[in-house]
Amino acid sequence: MDHTPVNDWITTAASAAEKQGSGDLLRVVLIVMFFGCILTAWFVLRGYKNKDD
Repeated sequence: MDHTPVNDWITTAASAAEKQGSGDLLRVVLIVMFFGCILTAWFVLRGYKNKDD
């Protein structure tokens, strides 16, 4: 196994990260999914609330 200097490794990793894009779509999908799960849980759990009449 050849020894790769740290500077070369960091440069290669930085250039690979630039090619992959920002991932904005994935970030938006995860945020919408998170809030959707919270909203769904709120609607479901709201139906189980006891009414003290």
